[in-house]
Amino acid sequence: MSALVQPVVDEPASPRRLRVTHPPREVDLEAAQAAAEDMLRALGLPVDGADMVDTPRRLVHAYAELLTVQEFDLTTFENAAGYDELVVVRDIPVRSLCEHHLLPFVGVAHVGYLPDDRILGLSKFARVVDHFARRAQTQERLTTQIADHLQERLSPLGVGVVIEAEHSCMSLRGARAEGARTVTSMLRGRLREDPRSRAEFLSLTRQGGAR
Repeated sequence: MSALVQPVVDEPASPRRLRVTHPPREVDLEAAQAAAEDMLRALGLPVDGADMVDTPRRLVHAYAELLTVQEFDLTTFENAAGYDELVVVRDIPVRSLCEHHLLPFVGVAHVGYLPDDRILGLSKFARVVDHFARRAQTQERLTTQIADHLQERLSPLGVGVVIEAEHSCMSLRGARAEGARTVTSMLRGRLREDPRSRAEFLSLTRQGGAR
Protein backbone atom coordinates (compact mmCIF):
# COMPACT_ATOMS: atom_id res chain seq x y z
CA MET A 1 0.00 0.00 0.00
CA SER A 2 1.09 3.56 -0.60
CA ALA A 3 1.81 6.00 2.18
CA LEU A 4 -0.86 8.23 3.68
CA VAL A 5 -0.01 11.89 4.18
CA GLN A 6 -1.75 14.07 6.75
CA PRO A 7 -1.16 17.83 6.98
CA VAL A 8 0.36 19.12 10.22
CA VAL A 9 -0.74 22.64 11.22
CA ASP A 10 2.17 25.09 11.37
CA GLU A 11 2.65 28.78 11.79
CA PRO A 12 2.99 30.58 8.42
CA ALA A 13 6.73 31.20 8.87
CA SER A 14 7.61 27.68 10.01
CA PRO A 15 8.61 24.70 7.86
CA ARG A 16 5.83 22.77 6.18
CA ARG A 17 5.30 19.31 7.65
CA LEU A 18 3.22 16.46 6.28
CA ARG A 19 2.72 13.41 8.49
CA VAL A 20 3.50 10.29 6.47
CA THR A 21 1.64 7.26 7.82
CA HIS A 22 0.70 3.79 6.63
CA PRO A 23 -2.63 1.93 6.80
CA PRO A 24 -2.62 -0.25 9.95
CA ARG A 25 -2.20 -4.00 9.54
CA GLU A 26 -3.85 -6.69 11.62
CA VAL A 27 -1.04 -8.53 13.40
CA ASP A 28 -1.51 -11.67 15.53
CA LEU A 29 1.88 -12.51 16.98
CA GLU A 30 0.61 -15.52 18.91
CA ALA A 31 -0.86 -17.12 15.79
CA ALA A 32 2.29 -16.31 13.85
CA GLN A 33 4.46 -17.88 16.53
CA ALA A 34 2.38 -21.09 16.53
CA ALA A 35 2.61 -21.24 12.73
CA ALA A 36 6.37 -20.64 12.84
CA GLU A 37 6.79 -23.47 15.31
CA ASP A 38 4.77 -25.78 13.06
CA MET A 39 6.86 -24.80 10.03
CA LEU A 40 10.19 -25.34 11.78
CA ARG A 41 9.00 -28.66 13.16
CA ALA A 42 7.84 -29.74 9.68
CA LEU A 43 11.33 -28.90 8.38
CA GLY A 44 12.78 -31.35 10.88
CA LEU A 45 14.32 -28.79 13.22
CA PRO A 46 14.53 -29.59 16.97
CA VAL A 47 12.24 -26.81 18.21
CA ASP A 48 11.70 -28.68 21.49
CA GLY A 49 15.40 -28.61 22.28
CA ALA A 50 16.95 -26.10 24.67
CA ASP A 51 18.76 -24.23 21.89
CA MET A 52 15.68 -23.62 19.70
CA VAL A 53 12.80 -23.57 22.16
CA ASP A 54 12.50 -19.77 21.80
CA THR A 55 13.33 -19.63 18.08
CA PRO A 56 9.70 -19.40 16.81
CA ARG A 57 9.11 -16.32 18.98
CA ARG A 58 12.38 -14.71 17.91
CA LEU A 59 11.65 -15.46 14.25
CA VAL A 60 8.21 -13.88 14.40
CA HIS A 61 9.40 -10.78 16.24
CA ALA A 62 12.26 -10.32 13.79
CA TYR A 63 9.84 -10.31 10.85
CA ALA A 64 7.42 -8.07 12.73
CA GLU A 65 10.22 -5.55 13.29
CA LEU A 66 11.28 -5.65 9.63
CA LEU A 67 7.67 -5.12 8.51
CA THR A 68 6.69 -2.36 10.95
CA VAL A 69 6.40 0.84 8.91
CA GLN A 70 7.66 3.94 10.71
CA GLU A 71 5.66 7.17 10.57
CA PHE A 72 7.47 10.48 10.17
CA ASP A 73 7.03 14.14 9.28
CA LEU A 74 8.01 15.03 5.72
CA THR A 75 9.52 18.46 6.38
CA THR A 76 10.03 20.92 3.55
CA PHE A 77 11.22 24.52 3.46
CA GLU A 78 10.69 27.43 1.14
CA ASN A 79 13.39 27.58 -1.51
CA ALA A 80 14.24 31.12 -0.49
CA ALA A 81 17.68 31.07 -2.12
CA GLY A 82 16.21 29.96 -5.44
CA TYR A 83 18.53 26.92 -5.56
CA ASP A 84 18.06 25.25 -8.95
CA GLU A 85 20.78 22.58 -9.13
CA LEU A 86 20.65 18.90 -8.23
CA VAL A 87 20.46 17.75 -4.61
CA VAL A 88 21.60 14.14 -4.23
CA VAL A 89 21.96 12.00 -1.10
CA ARG A 90 23.99 8.86 -1.78
CA ASP A 91 24.41 5.54 0.00
CA ILE A 92 21.23 5.60 2.08
CA PRO A 93 20.98 2.14 3.73
CA VAL A 94 18.24 -0.13 2.35
CA ARG A 95 16.94 -3.16 4.25
CA SER A 96 13.85 -4.87 2.88
CA LEU A 97 12.26 -8.29 2.24
CA CYS A 98 11.81 -10.05 -1.08
CA GLU A 99 8.12 -10.90 -1.34
CA HIS A 100 8.85 -14.14 -3.19
CA HIS A 101 10.98 -15.82 -0.51
CA LEU A 102 10.70 -13.45 2.49
CA LEU A 103 14.48 -13.25 2.55
CA PRO A 104 16.24 -9.90 3.02
CA PHE A 105 17.75 -7.75 0.33
CA VAL A 106 20.25 -5.18 1.53
CA GLY A 107 22.03 -2.32 -0.19
CA VAL A 108 21.98 1.42 -0.72
CA ALA A 109 19.74 4.01 -2.33
CA HIS A 110 20.84 7.18 -4.10
CA VAL A 111 18.05 9.77 -4.14
CA GLY A 112 18.08 13.18 -5.78
CA TYR A 113 15.82 15.95 -7.04
CA LEU A 114 15.78 19.28 -8.84
CA PRO A 115 14.12 21.79 -6.48
CA ASP A 116 11.29 24.08 -7.43
CA ASP A 117 9.46 26.12 -4.77
CA ARG A 118 10.27 23.79 -1.84
CA ILE A 119 13.40 22.02 -0.60
CA LEU A 120 13.42 18.84 1.47
CA GLY A 121 14.99 18.41 4.91
CA LEU A 122 18.03 16.22 4.30
CA SER A 123 17.20 13.60 6.94
CA LYS A 124 13.88 12.99 5.17
CA PHE A 125 15.59 11.24 2.26
CA ALA A 126 16.53 8.39 4.60
CA ARG A 127 13.12 8.51 6.29
CA VAL A 128 11.32 8.07 2.98
CA VAL A 129 13.56 5.18 1.95
CA ASP A 130 13.08 3.39 5.29
CA HIS A 131 9.33 4.02 5.25
CA PHE A 132 8.84 2.23 1.95
CA ALA A 133 11.49 -0.44 2.59
CA ARG A 134 9.64 -1.91 5.58
CA ARG A 135 7.38 -4.26 3.66
CA ALA A 136 7.54 -7.42 1.54
CA GLN A 137 8.05 -6.33 -2.07
CA THR A 138 10.25 -6.23 -5.12
CA GLN A 139 13.17 -3.87 -5.53
CA GLU A 140 11.52 -2.46 -8.65
CA ARG A 141 8.39 -1.50 -6.72
CA LEU A 142 10.40 0.02 -3.88
CA THR A 143 12.32 2.22 -6.33
CA THR A 144 9.11 3.40 -7.95
CA GLN A 145 7.34 4.12 -4.65
CA ILE A 146 10.16 6.34 -3.37
CA ALA A 147 10.31 8.33 -6.62
CA ASP A 148 6.54 8.75 -6.90
CA HIS A 149 6.17 9.79 -3.27
CA LEU A 150 8.77 12.54 -3.56
CA GLN A 151 7.36 13.72 -6.89
CA GLU A 152 3.83 13.94 -5.49
CA ARG A 153 4.64 15.49 -2.09
CA LEU A 154 7.55 17.79 -2.98
CA SER A 155 6.50 18.79 -6.52
CA PRO A 156 10.10 19.29 -7.71
CA LEU A 157 11.23 19.79 -11.29
CA GLY A 158 12.52 16.22 -11.29
CA VAL A 159 13.24 13.22 -9.07
CA GLY A 160 15.70 10.35 -9.43
CA VAL A 161 16.12 7.15 -7.40
CA VAL A 162 18.74 4.44 -7.89
CA ILE A 163 18.88 1.37 -5.64
CA GLU A 164 21.72 -1.16 -5.57
CA ALA A 165 21.08 -4.25 -3.46
CA GLU A 166 22.20 -7.81 -2.88
CA HIS A 167 19.33 -10.28 -2.60
CA SER A 168 19.92 -13.17 -0.23
CA CYS A 169 17.31 -15.19 -2.14
CA MET A 170 19.86 -15.20 -4.98
CA SER A 171 23.12 -15.28 -2.98
CA LEU A 172 22.21 -17.90 -0.34
CA ARG A 173 20.04 -20.25 -2.40
CA GLY A 174 19.28 -21.06 -6.03
CA ALA A 175 22.07 -19.61 -8.14
CA ARG A 176 24.10 -18.75 -5.01
CA ALA A 177 25.52 -15.75 -6.82
CA GLU A 178 27.26 -14.20 -3.84
CA GLY A 179 28.18 -10.56 -4.36
CA ALA A 180 25.83 -10.00 -7.31
CA ARG A 181 24.00 -6.70 -7.00
CA THR A 182 20.73 -5.70 -8.60
CA VAL A 183 20.47 -2.08 -9.76
CA THR A 184 17.12 -0.38 -10.38
CA SER A 185 16.34 3.23 -11.26
CA MET A 186 13.29 5.45 -11.57
CA LEU A 187 13.37 8.99 -12.94
CA ARG A 188 10.59 11.56 -13.01
CA GLY A 189 10.17 15.02 -14.53
CA ARG A 190 13.22 16.74 -15.94
CA LEU A 191 15.56 13.98 -14.78
CA ARG A 192 13.70 11.63 -17.10
CA GLU A 193 13.00 14.00 -19.99
CA ASP A 194 16.20 16.08 -20.24
CA PRO A 195 19.22 13.99 -21.34
CA ARG A 196 21.76 16.31 -19.70
CA SER A 197 19.98 16.34 -16.33
CA ARG A 198 19.53 12.58 -16.52
CA ALA A 199 23.23 12.04 -17.28
CA GLU A 200 24.32 14.37 -14.48
CA PHE A 201 22.15 12.58 -11.90
CA LEU A 202 23.28 9.11 -12.94
CA SER A 203 26.92 10.25 -12.94
CA LEU A 204 26.60 11.54 -9.38
CA THR A 205 25.05 8.29 -8.17
CA ARG A 206 27.93 6.30 -9.63
CA GLN A 207 30.32 8.27 -7.40
CA GLY A 208 28.81 6.65 -4.28
CA GLY A 209 31.21 4.96 -1.90
CA ALA A 210 29.29 1.76 -1.03
CA ARG A 211 30.46 -0.78 -3.62
